[in-house]
Amino acid sequence: MITVNLRYTGTNGNARKFAEEMISSGTVDKIRAEEGNLRYEYYYSLEEPETVLLIDSWRDQEAIDAHHASPMMDTIAKLREKYNLHMTVERFMGIEENEEDRRFVRK
Repeated sequence: MITVNLRYTGTNGNARKFAEEMISSGTVDKIRAEEGNLRYEYYYSLEEPETVLLIDSWRDQEAIDAHHASPMMDTIAKLREKYNLHMTVERFMGIEENEEDRRFVRK
């Protein structure tokens, strides 16, 4: 699994407006339906009100490459431009949970 954290930052609430339009336009549902998408969720920061976090998880690099080649990327790029957003990106590779980690997880 590959997870990408994207932080969208803007002004005047534009990051939040971007996320809301991504959802209301049906773009998020289309991305979630793409082969290999495991998670596509937006979160609002309590400490940085002009920042929205997207957690975007995919089965593997092949699924990400297919997503990047899809029409969704044009839609996303146009909305980022519309709301004049800037981004930071962090990428994480999934690892299996171990016994030591499980001690700290409350389910």
